[in-house]
Amino acid sequence: MPAQEVFWRSKDLKEMSQNEWESLCDGCALCCLHKLEDEDTQEVFYTSVVCHLLDFETCRCTKYEERCSLVPDCVKLTPKDVDEFHWLPPTCAYRLIYEGKDLPDWHPLISGKQESVIEAGASVLNWYEVKDNEINEEDFVEYIIE
Repeated sequence: MPAQEVFWRSKDLKEMSQNEWESLCDGCALCCLHKLEDEDTQEVFYTSVVCHLLDFETCRCTKYEERCSLVPDCVKLTPKDVDEFHWLPPTCAYRLIYEGKDLPDWHPLISGKQESVIEAGASVLNWYEVKDNEINEEDFVEYIIE
């Protein structure tokens, strides 16, 4: 008997249920790094400055449901925005699925373990240097990741 096709291979991002959509998030929190965008080229540069709402043990937002009101620059990913996912990290499941690629072995939907992203060294914990509430916004450029 063939294995059941997993939803991320059989559905377009826009066809997924809310639960399926949310489960794609691997918990890496790389999207919680502040980014700077070149206004002329639209090139996105990641910094090692992370949102102050991040829980450093779980790699999850401490105020997930309120994040967009507490942090006005926080972006809530939705299926209608998939064409704009170029700024997401290259390992992000939303971006990978949009680009027709598969999930990495450490993704919790593959590994069956929520902490596998941290264990694999694929989380923000390997990148961040400072929380955004510990420095001035003008200093973010000094923390651009090469």
